[in-house]
Amino acid sequence: MPAAKPISKEMCLAAMNKTKSVKAAARYLNCSYQHLKRYMKLYQDEETGMTLFDKHKNQSGKGIPKFLSSKGKEPALLDIIEGRIDASSFSPEKIKYRLITEGYLEEECSSCGFKERRVTDYKVPLILNFKDKNKKNYNKDNIHFLCYNCYFLYVDNVFTDKDIEQLEDHVPLNNTTEAINFELDDYHMQRLKELGLDGDKKDDDDPYNLVSYK
Repeated sequence: MPAAKPISKEMCLAAMNKTKSVKAAARYLNCSYQHLKRYMKLYQDEETGMTLFDKHKNQSGKGIPKFLSSKGKEPALLDIIEGRIDASSFSPEKIKYRLITEGYLEEECSSCGFKERRVTDYKVPLILNFKDKNKKNYNKDNIHFLCYNCYFLYVDNVFTDKDIEQLEDHVPLNNTTEAINFELDDYHMQRLKELGLDGDKKDDDDPYNLVSYK
């Protein structure tokens, strides 16, 4: 069995930013609670001086959405999966989170097995796909995770044409030339005069006239 990978302070902080407890942070980083605990006890919070573990442990459950809690009168995820409760009453992001943490779905692409985490936020970039296109139908046979590439190949576009245009577009040069104001010092004005390009002789039809007369 391969050794568990080291966890940096930056990874701990990223997980803390996205979760409300150490257990949830461990699930977020796809590691065991004990493994994460060992590293979080090594790092200190610069503001409080507490270890990251002590700062993030949440025995009272404060700040954790009730829907994610197994205590109290909150509905079981199974009630949503089996359609006994309307899923539209809850945040899709929370349902997606709970599908992972309660073991209903593996946090990987069901088509190609992709499960690599992004370096920016340590999330696995996955899309929850509804096979029947009904986004309220969380039946286990109707939902699965797809990576962006597989979703694009087998389901639909990940980005709209406008999104792609914004990603690929650049500012056209002809949209910037009017805003450019060339100011030349005396030396360069004298050099232009010597070359006959000082603007005294204006010829709009000259194809080699490269200096604006505005």
